[in-house]
Amino acid sequence: MDADFLNAFTQPAALNKFLVENVITPGEKRKLIKPTSSNNPKLEELKLLLIDWINTTLKEEHIVVKSLEEDLYDGLVLHHLLENLGSLKLDVDKIALTEKKQRQKLSVILEAVAKCLQLEESQLKWSVEAILAKDLLSTLHLLVAIAKHFQPSLAFPPNVHVETITIENTSKGLKTANGVEYITGSKENSEEQSNDAFDELFSRAPERLDDVKKVFLQFVNQHVGNLGLNVKDMESQFADGVILLLLIGQLEGYFLNLRDFFLTPASTTEMLHNVNLALDLLTDGGLLNFSVNSEDIVKGDLKTTMRVLYCLYSKYKAKET
Repeated sequence: MDADFLNAFTQPAALNKFLVENVITPGEKRKLIKPTSSNNPKLEELKLLLIDWINTTLKEEHIVVKSLEEDLYDGLVLHHLLENLGSLKLDVDKIALTEKKQRQKLSVILEAVAKCLQLEESQLKWSVEAILAKDLLSTLHLLVAIAKHFQPSLAFPPNVHVETITIENTSKGLKTANGVEYITGSKENSEEQSNDAFDELFSRAPERLDDVKKVFLQFVNQHVGNLGLNVKDMESQFADGVILLLLIGQLEGYFLNLRDFFLTPASTTEMLHNVNLALDLLTDGGLLNFSVNSEDIVKGDLKTTMRVLYCLYSKYKAKET
């Protein structure tokens, strides 16, 4: 078992409980929400919104959903929801008691969803086995896709994202990879929404890139210099999220408790935690109105880093002395 797998959890008890509840069979590969993201307020807001939407839609049928994981896996609620929303008549039994029947029912339902939403298999972020296994990430992706198609006016909380861990049970043991996944927002629509001067700069005027970097570096150092910091490389020095957090704290007047972030992050997981915290602060402060993939910043993607810095620069540049 590699070190990153252990670092993904805050307490040994959480790790043991996670492994007991999520058995990964030999040859299987699954992407799951980390326990560290389970109490994410935005995730909870999205779950409550979806539960309320389902219960309102199925009120006349006297169906009440309390848990997305426990109440949707057998296909009964999904069956009623699709027939109610899309007037779809699905050739399946109303109630499937055995796992075999549930799997068959889910297969018909999900095939109908893909056809109705005009999605190719490669575009699906859920599967029969994942829904049947009560996988929350897959269930959320499925419900959001259905809701966006049948009720586009539903006001989703923006940029809901979670830290994930992909676990593969290989012949050499468990192989893992950490990541961040957007549920209401993505790297792709972030780039669409941000089709701005930075795209023009990188594609049409790369010779001016150094000049823009100097302006940003001057701005950053002006505000973190009193902390004894000096930023020279935008790609590498923002990758762990520390300087970004300290910059936000200086500009926005936040007191950042050292227990809330990693001052000297020792792993990608800790770096992602820092960057996600910084992005949450910017979003909550109304400075970030487009989704950002935190992995891009950790990987040192210059365009993404500059876009995030511009959110602060555009607000505070007038206050420079």
